[in-house]
Amino acid sequence: MPRMGTMPREEWKTYSDVFDSFTEKQIWSLISKRVIDGLVGQVSIGKEANIFTAEKDGKTVIVKIYRLSTCDFNRMYSFIRTDPRFPELNRQRRKVVFAWAKREYRNLLKVREAGVRVPTPIAYLFNILVMEFVGDVDAAQKIKTQIPKDKKKFIDELIQQMRKIHKAGLVHGDLSAFNVLNHNEKPVIIDLSQMTTLKDPNAQDYFQRDIRNIAAYANKIGVKITEKELEQKVKA
Repeated sequence: MPRMGTMPREEWKTYSDVFDSFTEKQIWSLISKRVIDGLVGQVSIGKEANIFTAEKDGKTVIVKIYRLSTCDFNRMYSFIRTDPRFPELNRQRRKVVFAWAKREYRNLLKVREAGVRVPTPIAYLFNILVMEFVGDVDAAQKIKTQIPKDKKKFIDELIQQMRKIHKAGLVHGDLSAFNVLNHNEKPVIIDLSQMTTLKDPNAQDYFQRDIRNIAAYANKIGVKITEKELEQKVKA
């Protein structure tokens, strides 16, 4: 896909669920402010967002665009309405989507400060988040498909990352083999939009789900650990 500035008009129809007129305007704003030089290609389609690569000064970055019309708005609101950091948020669709992108940006900043290995956030604008491209030439793959070579070492490192998140007073809320990348045999945690504080009334349920998912993955690849053991290590 060519850069946004030279993309043939007919090609926009392919991305009509993403590039509504409002989002198109914001992409051009990011380009005019030189946050990015232009979009390059689509990487993936998610539950709420589409992921694109973009160029910035000859380097690749990631642009995550939360869809305004076809996202699961009710699901997003159910997660964010109990986050104490967004006490005044109402059910207006756009405000919820904007808050969702803002929350992921803030979460990335906060956990990076705590030493967690996540993509570096670069900027956000309404429903768009720009962040570091994780990979070398090709994008790092999720551990669901790229199983680590030294499985025990990798899981131990992932537990360390989970411990840092917990000590920062946060819980991922959707941690699984779909949200951890294997970059040069080290875990990089992604998709932090559902991350909330431990003060969230649902935080314990989210935490237990993260524990259950990672314990299940560890055992699946041959690293034996119980949910109780994993929880104790994360809380240590």
